[in-house]
Amino acid sequence: MHLIVQIPCYNEAETLPLVLAELPRSLPGISRLEVLVIDDGSSDETVRVAQALGVDHILRLPRNMGLAAAFQAGLEYCLAAGADVVVNTDGDNQYPGRFIGDLIKPVLAGQADIVIGDRQTYQIAHFSPVKRLLQRWGSWVVRVASDTEVPDATSGFRALSREAALRLIVLTRYTYTLETIIQAGKKGLIVASVPITVHDPTRESRLMRSTWSYVKRSAATILRLYAFYEPLRTFSFLAAPFAASGTILLLRFFYFYLFSAQSGIGRLNQSVTIGSTLITVGFLIFLFGVIADISSTQRALMEEILYRQRKQELAEKKQTTTQAVEVVNEP
Repeated sequence: MHLIVQIPCYNEAETLPLVLAELPRSLPGISRLEVLVIDDGSSDETVRVAQALGVDHILRLPRNMGLAAAFQAGLEYCLAAGADVVVNTDGDNQYPGRFIGDLIKPVLAGQADIVIGDRQTYQIAHFSPVKRLLQRWGSWVVRVASDTEVPDATSGFRALSREAALRLIVLTRYTYTLETIIQAGKKGLIVASVPITVHDPTRESRLMRSTWSYVKRSAATILRLYAFYEPLRTFSFLAAPFAASGTILLLRFFYFYLFSAQSGIGRLNQSVTIGSTLITVGFLIFLFGVIADISSTQRALMEEILYRQRKQELAEKKQTTTQAVEVVNEP
């Protein structure tokens, strides 16, 4: 089995040596272990440090494209390099490398497609009570949206099988952590977790400029992804208040019209007008959901076609490489 540990980095020259020093040199069930550093447009000495420390692969992005883009670029590179298992860790030395063995065990055993390191955030001393609460609430929302059982949805320390890496396509630009879990749940991939601990922080988070900003962007990401994968249900939820309000107003009209002859006709006509309008709006919103659901089915078909195409291209590339090696080794 070929394992590649990918490390997205943005100006991590100071902490990268600490990350690399903790990575295991060999693991049970792994015949080939390599390290990939993804330079996300760093302006410091990250690349030079990686080269000096003998990193196997360095992928340089043309500019700072963000953590989600760096993660996806790393997956593409690992697949092309023939990785059977990909482990993603951060360049800020948050996650101890000694847990990589525990992380990949369910993948190697065929028990999971994705394994996420559970930081047990309720025990992290440097997390404020508010941050712990938000982490638990956010993970609960992701569990509901993805139909998975992930206790720590924002953990970036995760292992992916080759199959999972082939099927996942990160669409958002903010963070990959939430999207990949929701995608995995909707695509039927098995997601598991293993408990880990974390190092003390070496710097302030670049992803979370403030608690409110993080909550806003994460909530927007979750809502967008839920609507993307469950459009009919989402639009039905949006249509329900309009349809219910309109129905109540129409029932009010019929009640007073039939049982109260003294009621003002003008006020009753207002109920009919407003109620009919609300029901019409609710129906139109629901109709948008039907159209979006049809588009979602087409998207799912396109994703399956893309998956098979990527799998075939990588298989052909691997076969060509194997044949070239055999020719070179012929006496």
